[in-house]
Amino acid sequence: MTLIRTTLSKSIRLFVKDEDGATAIEYGLFAALVGAVIVGTIATLGSQTNVGFEKMSDELDTAGISAPTS
Repeated sequence: MTLIRTTLSKSIRLFVKDEDGATAIEYGLFAALVGAVIVGTIATLGSQTNVGFEKMSDELDTAGISAPTS
C-alpha cells in the first residue's frame, strides 16, 4: 500500500510542477494577438488602398482613358 501511495504522491508532485500546459496557452494567446494585429492592419490598409484606386479611376475617366472591355 505504501508503494502505491509513494508512486501516487510522486506523480501528483510532477503534475503540479509541470508547466507545459501554461506554455501552450501562452503561445495560443500570442498567436491570437498576432492574428488580431494582422486583421487590423489589413482592414486599415485595405480601405486606404481602395480609396487610392478610386482616385486613379476617376482621374483616368476625367482624362478620357477607359479600360478595355473583353
